[in-house]
Amino acid sequence: MDNEVLKAIRERRSIRRYLPQQIKEEELKAVLEAGTWAPTGKGTQDPVIIAVQDPEICAVLRRLNAEVWGKVNMDPYYGAPTIILVFSKADNQNCVKDGSLVIGNILLAAHSIGLGACWINRCKEMFETEEGRQLGQRIGVPDGYEGVGSVSLGYIEHAAPAPRPRKVDYYKIV
Repeated sequence: MDNEVLKAIRERRSIRRYLPQQIKEEELKAVLEAGTWAPTGKGTQDPVIIAVQDPEICAVLRRLNAEVWGKVNMDPYYGAPTIILVFSKADNQNCVKDGSLVIGNILLAAHSIGLGACWINRCKEMFETEEGRQLGQRIGVPDGYEGVGSVSLGYIEHAAPAPRPRKVDYYKIV
């Protein structure tokens, strides 16, 4: 069985090299809109998606993430011109699950329109720092929300890597 969605799932890869030019507004909106269609527990639609394209704010995010990671001489967002941050209500038992589904939709949507994207960790830890809390207020993170993850997004610099073979016993039917 095959269709466009199943093909996109198989072909999507984490991209870690981007061209410096900014993506088009309609591409960004399409990717963000896809994130809003992710399922959420009890239909709460709690996650908040913030797309950052301002170079100064992106530079702060790069530095904060690298510091949390302990790799201060590296760009954790791989030069992507757009960084998408996903937050969800900290007191919601589905906080991480809901935000993760949003990110999954964003990754697939980006691939489906020819953009590269990669899930980037450490969003929660970044926004738990004093500087991160201040930045969160500046960019509109609601009170009581925590970072679930972020996405580097842009035009792919090189061809996507080849997929690794799937392990034989990945799923079972009982």
